[in-house]
Amino acid sequence: MATRGVGPITQDWEPVVLRKQKPKSSDLKSSKVVNNALRTGAPIETVKKHDAGTNKKTSSTAGPVVYARKLDETTEPAAFERVGTEVRAAIQKARLEKKMSQAELAKQINERVQVVQEYESGKAMPNQAVLAKMERVLGVKLRGKGK
Repeated sequence: MATRGVGPITQDWEPVVLRKQKPKSSDLKSSKVVNNALRTGAPIETVKKHDAGTNKKTSSTAGPVVYARKLDETTEPAAFERVGTEVRAAIQKARLEKKMSQAELAKQINERVQVVQEYESGKAMPNQAVLAKMERVLGVKLRGKGK
């Protein structure tokens, strides 16, 4: 015969309570739920948020107002340095004396034709490496005090 454990056999039953899920906050804000709560007399909490729906900051909370445009103007120069007229003329004169086209010069300095065009038109920001290549190919001083 099989033996049983010592002591009486008992079952420990605990009640199980099933509840609905908590309502979502968006569901609580709907006008239908609010009106129903008003009819039944349930407590309703209304919270007004400070400066809600406005794009203004008060001086007490944010300190002095700093405009983005002022920030940009103070951190970046208004105009970038461009190639000077003497350098533009020297590049063009030396290139024409060597009977080169802009495309040939660009190929020799290993740059795009657009770069040479921008240097000769004065639209480019001076790059010392590109100017050094042009000096070597054209045999003209483009950088420094004795331009």
